[in-house]
Amino acid sequence: MTKYKYFFYTLLFYSCFHAHSQDNEIKSFSLDFNPFYGTILEHNPDIAHLITDHPTGFIVSYNKKTYGYNQWERRFNYPDWGFSLSYQDMKNQYLGENIGLYGHFNFYFLKRSLTLRIGQGIAYTSSPYDRNTNYINNAYGTSLLSSTYLKFGYVKENLVKGLGIHAGFTIIHYSNANIKAPNNSTNTFALTAGLSYQFNHDQFPDYIPNTESKKYTEPFKYNFVFRSGINESDINGSGQFPFYVFTGFIDKKINRKSTLLAGTELFVSYFLKEFIKHQSIAFPENNISADTDFKRVGVFIGHELRFNKIAFITHLGYYVYWPVEFENRVYNRLGLKRYFGDKFFGVVNVHSHGAKAEAVEFGIGIRL
Repeated sequence: MTKYKYFFYTLLFYSCFHAHSQDNEIKSFSLDFNPFYGTILEHNPDIAHLITDHPTGFIVSYNKKTYGYNQWERRFNYPDWGFSLSYQDMKNQYLGENIGLYGHFNFYFLKRSLTLRIGQGIAYTSSPYDRNTNYINNAYGTSLLSSTYLKFGYVKENLVKGLGIHAGFTIIHYSNANIKAPNNSTNTFALTAGLSYQFNHDQFPDYIPNTESKKYTEPFKYNFVFRSGINESDINGSGQFPFYVFTGFIDKKINRKSTLLAGTELFVSYFLKEFIKHQSIAFPENNISADTDFKRVGVFIGHELRFNKIAFITHLGYYVYWPVEFENRVYNRLGLKRYFGDKFFGVVNVHSHGAKAEAVEFGIGIRL
């Protein structure tokens, strides 16, 4: 089940990059290669024993260049979109090696001399937790992981006949979002430098200027979303259980890029039901009854950053109904939304408490 969910996650994300094209659109792309050298950050003292050396690896990428053929490209200063393949030797026998596959965007600043890349995808780890053969690895509970990376630095493209250089730093995150315990995750901070080559560099078109009016609004819209998935508590071997999230919110599009929203939602998480039973038996001093309600109700505010039919969502919420103390009352959500027409959308996101993920949520919704 886990593998199919990650496969769906990847397909949905990669479909985000599909944009309507016509025959007269000029296709231009580049390839880049980025070796890196870094360190695993001790974001959690529980993984201190896994930080024994400096990880090394590389990222190789395909970048589709834009020049304003589509209106959304002009709004965001002509970003690139593409795909990345990463390899990382964690330099620890219990963590092993990771291979990642991502979709990414490159955003440019300061006359295109600085770039920020945001990549999201899946990774395979060679040495996940196993209670018999690899119980030392409490970072990765599954072979397949969700992975995010950020890359920031200086870039100079087409320096000599299409050849370019770039240097900066990269942060790579691996986690299975509590689909299965353990899930302490890792974050690697790395220095990187590399080369790029832009194909058809001598035929790259001029950037089409943005003449679109910046003023744009829409009336308030009502949204209803159903999310689901599976996850497990932090107690190893406690079992994977389904969860269901029912969300309603109002949004207001304030310009062509940004939408503000606020709403409420009901969380029905069966892993929490099992967690309550465990706590009532194992820790009677905490005075948690086995029949304590496992449902939660939250209110949240949020923002949606729109790219054509794709949006990056950020939510910040608070549980107004929180019968049992699990993590904390404040939660957040980061993810991607894909619109299908004017009303329907699909969404994939991570529901977290600070940096501690609770679940990967897969959802469908309607905007009225």
